This record gives sequence, structure tokens and C-alpha cells, in this order.
Amino acid sequence: MTFRPTEHLTLELDIPDDVVYSSGETLTGKAVLEFSREVKIRALKVLCRGAATAQWLENRSVGFNTVYTDYTSKITYFRKRQYLIRVNSPPVFSSGDVVSGKVVLELATESKVSSLKLHAEGFAKVHWTESRSAGSSTAYTQNYSDEVEYLNRREVLLQADNGEMTTLPAGRHEYPFSFQLPEETLVTSFEGKHGSIRYWVKVKLHRPWTTVKKIKKEFTVIEPIDINTPSLLAPQAGTKEKMARIWYRNAGQVTITAKIDRKGYTPGEVIPVFAEFDNSTSRSVLPKAYITQTQTFIARGTMKQKRAVVATLCGDAVGARRRESWHGRAIKIPPVGPSILQCRIIRVEYALKVCVDIPGTSKLCLELPLVMGTIPLHPFGSRTSSVSSQYSLNLDWLHMAIPEQPEPPPDYSSVVSDEEAVRSTPAARPEDDLSGILQRSLMAYVQEFRFRPPPVYSEVDPNPAPFSMRPRCMTC
Repeated sequence: MTFRPTEHLTLELDIPDDVVYSSGETLTGKAVLEFSREVKIRALKVLCRGAATAQWLENRSVGFNTVYTDYTSKITYFRKRQYLIRVNSPPVFSSGDVVSGKVVLELATESKVSSLKLHAEGFAKVHWTESRSAGSSTAYTQNYSDEVEYLNRREVLLQADNGEMTTLPAGRHEYPFSFQLPEETLVTSFEGKHGSIRYWVKVKLHRPWTTVKKIKKEFTVIEPIDINTPSLLAPQAGTKEKMARIWYRNAGQVTITAKIDRKGYTPGEVIPVFAEFDNSTSRSVLPKAYITQTQTFIARGTMKQKRAVVATLCGDAVGARRRESWHGRAIKIPPVGPSILQCRIIRVEYALKVCVDIPGTSKLCLELPLVMGTIPLHPFGSRTSSVSSQYSLNLDWLHMAIPEQPEPPPDYSSVVSDEEAVRSTPAARPEDDLSGILQRSLMAYVQEFRFRPPPVYSEVDPNPAPFSMRPRCMTC
């Protein structure tokens, strides 16, 4: 795809700049490119981000020296990335799939070739550095790195049997290849700050008296995660409480109780959050909910984590000594990558955090684990999850129980059908008065009733007489 090189790149919103947005609204606009001549473009993407940043510098004297302390804090509220132009995006595969393609070799003149080899590789790699202090004036940098191999396959596409050179005429030459990915051993592709999981196919062309020509083509692997499993369909719930303290005295207790209908979700779904906030303090508190992503990198027994908030839900303030409830407040999952739980050195995990901001003390947070899958919920995959994922059910009927005391048997009209009654009733004579029959209630056709049926006949008396009672003489 060719365009003209950029002279002007502008971003225009569909509404004026002075308009104020609120949570849940959609931001739309367009990117305008102006070119003067043709050029190749690989991708054009838009990145939206919202953050709050605080920073200041303080200095203090330590003897004859001045020490400066930099205080920085940052909270990210949302992050969204969208590709407007993306050419030659990597193909997507999963474990067990067959990767096929061809290597195209175009020669302007006749050439001698030693070999043409293909190498398919897949690695998970992590790397980061940390500064260490070994005294008052000595510092050094510690490196942490590790890797795991998931794919290593080699093929020879062109090579003479006797080890001599192969002479190729001028023109176009195609060499097809095909190989199968390993079964149940791959991990989803990933790109992070301190590590990555990548798969690629590399081709090397060896010619005499010439440097080796290399070409590399990456491809994406996504391992399916089916959320229609019992462990991912199980509801998640929890309770957490905290005693708020202001100036070394107790100001009251704050309690959070939250529940979601299942553990597994897919990007784009809406999570209904059911929560109750009990504020026993003398101040108002603010409830919030977040979907967080935690990237964990492991090397040489050391762990490095990077956390990010991918979705936010803000509720109304809960007044002092009051209780508020969320009856299925919706928080939407943005387009995020699936969970990575099977890699030894890289893990990507998600969680729903229900928090309360308490003035004068640290916030109270309740964390419910989430798993981001790739196969969405089946329409009838579960008797409870298929409906409760969109609506809250009225389950009051579950509290109805069958009475322990026996109830009287049903009426005759409730059990006997209309046809059976006609067959068992003698035919009425013309001179009989039928007004009473017409005034009777209609017989029931519904066979489901809450009355218990009569007991089953048994030769054993269920209510035997006491042994102290003298039997009655049948001739008296």
C-alpha cells in the first residue's frame, strides 16, 4: 500500500474541543494525512490515554551536601489503542495448526546457490535491569534474563545431494513449505515492557563468495481459552472490612461485599457487579470498581510486575453511617489480550477490584479474579450463567419449601380428567335436573400440584396399636 509522504498530520474530533465528557461516552474523530509524493506506510494507529500526575522536588541538607528528593505519582484511568491502517498484519495460528507458505526467489541473472534453509522458532524471553548499591560510593547494575523455547523446526528447501552448487536460471523461483505446530505446548503471543513471546519463520539463502541473505516473517499464536468450563463459570464473591482510623482513634468500620456471576469473560463483554457498601464512619466514602491487568516477569528466582487499569467504574458517594448497594452495575471489558497462565516466565492475569476511598486513611479493596478467554459463553452453556450475565434473576421462589407436615390429599376434580369422569358417571336421563351440573367448577387439566399424593398401600400398619392395649374381641 503506497501513500504520499506526510507533510501534515492532524487529529480532528467530531465535536468542539470545549465539550466535557463523562464516563461511558464515545469519543469519535478522524486523522487527516496530507502528502506530497508516494511513500510506503506500514501502520497508522491512534493512542488515547487519561492519567493524573503529581510531581514535586524537595531538597534537604545533609552536612555540607544538598540532597534532592523527587516525588512522583501517576494514576492511569484509561488506555485505548486502535489501528487505522495496518498492512500485512501477522497471520494467527494455534497449537496443532499447519503453517504453510512459500519462499519466492527472483534472480536477475543466472546464479549459483549453495542452499536455501528455513528455520521456524518460538521463544518467550524476559529481561530487565536493577541498580544495586554496594556501599556509600559503589553502585552496580544487576541484569535479569531468561527464556523458554516453544518452537524449533528446520527444513532444507534447496540443496544439492552431493554438496555441490545448484545453478538457478534467471527468473522467479518458488519453494513451498509446510509444517505443523506442536500440540498443547505453545503459549499466546505477547509483547510487554520486560518480556515478549514471539514466533517467526526465518529463511537463509547461502551463495558462494556472498554474505548470507536473511528474511524473517513473524506470525501470531493465540491459544484458545474456553470459558464454558465449570471452573470459569463458577460465581466469584467475597467480603472485606476495615477499621478506619483518624489520628490514632477508630472512626468506624467500612465493609465491602461483592459478587460477580462467573470467573471467565471475553473482551467486549459486560460484567454486572453486585456489591454492598456499609459505611459506619462519620465521613462519606466513594466506591469504585476497576479491571486490572498484571504482567509478571520471572527470571533467576526474581519477579518483576507491571500493573495497569484497563477499565473503571465509579459509583455515588455513600454517606456517613449509611449503606448502599449495586444491583448489577455494568463495567465493560475493553479489547485486551487473553490471560497467559501456562508460561513459566511470563504471566498475564486479570482481576476485578471493588474499592472504597476512605478519607484520611488508605483505601479498602476487594479483589475478585478474572480469566480473559477467547471462546465466548455459549447461549445455553449454563443454566445460570447464560441469563445472569445480562440480567439479574428474581430467585425468591428458591425460598419456598415443601411443608414438613403432611397436607390433605387432592380433590377428586384435581386428579380425574374430564374423559374419565364421563366414563365413570352414568348417563343422565332427560327428566333429570341438569342445573346443578352446569353450576359446578371446571375440572383441572394441570397435573402438577403441590398436594402430596395418598400413601402407598402396604401390608404393614404404619400406625400399630400399643402393646399395652388389649385386643378387642370380634364376637363381643
